[in-house]
Amino acid sequence: MAGSNFIDYVKIYCKSGRGGKGSTHLLRNRMTSKGGPDGGDGGRGGHVILRGNSQMWTLLPLKYQKHIKASSGDNGSGQEKTGANGEDRYIDVPLGTIAKDEETGETLFEITEEGEEKILVKGGRGGQGNVHFKSSTFQTPRYAQPGEDPVEGWFILELKVLADVGLVGFPNAGKSTLLSVVSAAKPEIANYPFTTLVPNLGMVNYRDYRSFVMADIPGIIEGASEGKGLGYRFLRHIERNALLLFMVPADADDYHREYEILLNELVVYNPELADKNRILAITKSDMLDEEMQAEIQQQLPKDVPHVFISSVTGLNIMALKDNIWSALNEEL
Repeated sequence: MAGSNFIDYVKIYCKSGRGGKGSTHLLRNRMTSKGGPDGGDGGRGGHVILRGNSQMWTLLPLKYQKHIKASSGDNGSGQEKTGANGEDRYIDVPLGTIAKDEETGETLFEITEEGEEKILVKGGRGGQGNVHFKSSTFQTPRYAQPGEDPVEGWFILELKVLADVGLVGFPNAGKSTLLSVVSAAKPEIANYPFTTLVPNLGMVNYRDYRSFVMADIPGIIEGASEGKGLGYRFLRHIERNALLLFMVPADADDYHREYEILLNELVVYNPELADKNRILAITKSDMLDEEMQAEIQQQLPKDVPHVFISSVTGLNIMALKDNIWSALNEEL
């Protein structure tokens, strides 16, 4: 994913179509000079509809198309003919997109499946023609309903990446390197903080042609849940992951504290993240001998399974995949 192309937040203005007017037509032809009402109904105004598209991974197209309007319904006409409905406007969005009311912040719905459609703004109903208002005491009504007004407003679309496993760690913990080793993803890798500026997804092949999706989330720092660094912007992507893989490098000063800081940032942002399945990986472990591993092991949290790995040498990479697969299937 190119950093400049990954957009996970847009604000758009949407307006549905106005409903068509009902007709006040009275029947007139060569045989009838003073016929009764035969006005048809107005057509419905067009909806603005969000539609899930599994081939999309960014909201980038909406960055350049912020005003979206559906067409109005046609008016009714004589012979009880109903006006045509206004054309609906479809907005294709990636799976994992959430729609919110910009004014209230209320979450309206989310799109999680291919082809799933949800109406963002409803078109106005068409007005009823005068034929509906005829009665035994009022044989020739000369009025009909106007069409309903359109619905309009500003809406926020947020994208939460859909993945089985989310990588959680400080900058330079080795997340991007691991993803590049276990999948075909090609994230940017360098020895400076915040190399990863957007979430990267990779399909990880497992035994017997099975697979799972792994997401490299931009590095978290202490205070990310309060908006510091890049973390706050991307913490919402972690909410979608079934399993969280915490990554602490072997050269860390305090393994347990680093893990606790990461966990705390997630829980402060969303307490429900504390309930997600977790695995701890000690990265860059090719620099450790067995004695050092045993010493570090004493400092690790007892309630979280851990594994010492090295993306460079391949140390325990398959064991990590086994642990991930087992944990994902426990979730199911």
